[in-house]
Amino acid sequence: MVETYESSGVDIAAGEEAVQRIKEHVRSTFRPEAIGEIGGFGGLFDFTRHGYKKPVLVSTTDGVGTKAYVASAAGRYNTIGIDLVAMCVDDLVCQGAEPLFMLDYISVQKLDPDRIEQLVVGVVEGCRQAGCALIGGEMAEHPAREDELDNQFELVGFAVGVVERSRLITGADVRPGDTLIGLPSPGLRSNGYSLARRLYFEVAKRGLDDPAWEGSSHSVAEELLLPSVVYAPAVRDMLAKVEARAITHVTGGGIPGNLARVLPDKVDAVVDRSSWEQPPVFAELQRIGEVPDEEMAKVFNLGLGMIVAVRDRDATKAIDILRTGGHRATVVGEVEKGDGQVRLVGVPEPAESLP
Repeated sequence: MVETYESSGVDIAAGEEAVQRIKEHVRSTFRPEAIGEIGGFGGLFDFTRHGYKKPVLVSTTDGVGTKAYVASAAGRYNTIGIDLVAMCVDDLVCQGAEPLFMLDYISVQKLDPDRIEQLVVGVVEGCRQAGCALIGGEMAEHPAREDELDNQFELVGFAVGVVERSRLITGADVRPGDTLIGLPSPGLRSNGYSLARRLYFEVAKRGLDDPAWEGSSHSVAEELLLPSVVYAPAVRDMLAKVEARAITHVTGGGIPGNLARVLPDKVDAVVDRSSWEQPPVFAELQRIGEVPDEEMAKVFNLGLGMIVAVRDRDATKAIDILRTGGHRATVVGEVEKGDGQVRLVGVPEPAESLP
């Protein structure tokens, strides 16, 4: 028997079809600086930009984690790309950077052009929301044995942004008396899914189509696949008019772990959990697994996707700009003298109504 690449499980023709399907989607994200067409050996971006005297490039990389398993199980692939973009560009803006461009990497066990197109459509939508160009990427088909998981994929992104060196945000300027502003997240974003999946599917024995909690009008799948909010454009608008002392993207490690990364040694951040509305999914997950408060705070964002530290006198202006950008920003805490700790105080504010 003659063996070929296709007999080993790799379909070159399907890959070529997928590339042709995604070209127009990807092109729709191009900024004036993007050069060339999709399909080259590298993405091209003209960096002759006006206004930057000492530009600093900022780069990030991230993935969607085990949220991908939920997308595979549910057969819904068109929004998880938004999560990927949010994970990358919202890291960039924490240092004040404007997102410029992204590249993605998609690995699948069986290359299905329709599924690839849906995944890329999500990435494209995320790039549109972020205002960055998707200038390249890679897809790979890694055939699985019969005894291996079927229909899984891996989605990874790489983003590059730019910031004027004098406007670089490091957290070094955070001072006692600064105000902490929180930007709400309606769901889990892309963090804590290993625990969330265990609680829903193994402990509670829920199915994807079961209600997310008693009285909920949407399913477990719909809750777990809520796309991440892209905060970068609104935060960049705020930075044009308000100086931020520090910006924190609340991902793995929760509020304490991420906020501590931007605090100087001589201050503490005090975050009042009663100051924002906590989406009901967190209370449900905690109830299912009897998860301690401390563990919840380490694993999940608890309803805040980003926290910005500004001078107290700038807080009202910053909130107004962020709200104009579509976020229900609110004061969630303050900075005090200390030793670099994050303290969560207060009782969580439950949602007024279930989605």
